[in-house]
Amino acid sequence: MKKKLASLTFLMLSFIASAQNGTTATSTEPSIDKTEYNQWSIELNGGVNKPTRAMTPGYYTAGINPFHADLGVRYMFNPKFGLKLDFGYDQFKEKNDSPEFESRYLRTSLQGVINLSRALNFETWTNTVGLLLHGGLGASQISGKDGLDGEDYMANGILGLTGQIKLSNRVALTGDLTGIINAQQDFNFDGMGTVTGGGAFDGVLINASVGLTVYLGKNQKHADWVGEEDRYDDLEKRVALVETGLLDTDKDGVADLYDLEPNSITGVAVNTKGQSIDNNQNGVPDELESYLEKTYGQKSDGIATNTTVEQLINDGYVNVYFDFNSSKPTTASLSGIDFLVKYLKNNPNKTADVVGYADEIGSTSYNVELSRKRAEAVKQVAVNAGIDASRLNVIANGEDTSVNKKSKEARQIVRRVSFQVK
Repeated sequence: MKKKLASLTFLMLSFIASAQNGTTATSTEPSIDKTEYNQWSIELNGGVNKPTRAMTPGYYTAGINPFHADLGVRYMFNPKFGLKLDFGYDQFKEKNDSPEFESRYLRTSLQGVINLSRALNFETWTNTVGLLLHGGLGASQISGKDGLDGEDYMANGILGLTGQIKLSNRVALTGDLTGIINAQQDFNFDGMGTVTGGGAFDGVLINASVGLTVYLGKNQKHADWVGEEDRYDDLEKRVALVETGLLDTDKDGVADLYDLEPNSITGVAVNTKGQSIDNNQNGVPDELESYLEKTYGQKSDGIATNTTVEQLINDGYVNVYFDFNSSKPTTASLSGIDFLVKYLKNNPNKTADVVGYADEIGSTSYNVELSRKRAEAVKQVAVNAGIDASRLNVIANGEDTSVNKKSKEARQIVRRVSFQVK
């Protein structure tokens, strides 16, 4: 018997070791970080049992005999392999033509768990349906109410299949079929006699149950429901991040991934880090400053005056634009907010009206509200950039009727937020 128990123990430990190695082995396939899925769960099951041997001659249970209950705690090393510790309770009573008896069977087991759905890559149907194989070793106890005195202690081996139906990210419905074999069982399951035959493995018990698995953790998914599709989704996200980072949103020649000023003014010279060149540190890019000087002819000690910059803002040369029916500024026009922010930071005594507009598509009342939302969105960006909210006054001007509303291009121009500096 000791040799057989040692063999079972060796097989179980080998399985556990391979499961742990599976979590650390280097793989060329995309993988999911453990922080992206939950690993702990609690399992509660109830159902029926059937002891197939050993029973005292003349004593019988019903073909489907209540009562069975099981409570388990499971930890998954990865979506394919895990461990669980569980506790089982079975009660045995006579059927109609059997003498009366009542006994109970308690057990605890440490089991390895294989998610067959993932291990066999059944990815086409495992989003809501799963299958777990579990098996291991443990200890058991049989005690009778009216028969033999005392309690019988033994070792057990357990093997079972658990079907899963995902009800939500937190709960799964389960159905389980498990077989248990006891080593050196002395009492029969009915507790009214001792086992005869002298075999090393004497008692065999079948459990069938249904229950619920409750998933623990802060992440959206549990390891049971993370498969290859999720791994490739994760890879696609990383590739998309790289592709997005290589875009040059503000067209300054520096990829967004390396651009410290990803909303610099279009056409203005930048350094290797994508920052507008502003040698005199007055908040106005040197190239734009030169343009202002030539256009407005206002300059003081080599620096465009605040009056010139303020005039540029108040005359409508600085705007933030929006897509149709949207209150989110277009990426390309964020430089308008940046221009205002730099001006206000360099002139702390100044304030600004943030004036929202909409095109003529839709009702007048709706467009007034949309223009307010646009102005509020721009104000929030400026506040997040360090401008005190009290320096920004939101005005909802509603529809701008100055353009042909049948022209798609013209409507794009009036879907905007402009500024009035004071």
